[in-house]
Amino acid sequence: MAFVVVEEGENLEAALRRFKRRVQQEAIIKEIKKHSVYLKPGEKRRLKDAQARKRMRRRLKRERDFEY
Repeated sequence: MAFVVVEEGENLEAALRRFKRRVQQEAIIKEIKKHSVYLKPGEKRRLKDAQARKRMRRRLKRERDFEY
């Protein structure tokens, strides 16, 4: 669970920014969205495979860019 301690004299907006950053780092929103919809096992597998292909394409593209 994400939380921040508001220091004395600290601006509330600054504390809110720190809280939002902490939530993003802990991937809380991503996890909530993931569990909000039921995916059939086959759909989950296809999605996982698609993500793996996307990562591989991105990795290969980066490697090609470094060669030139």
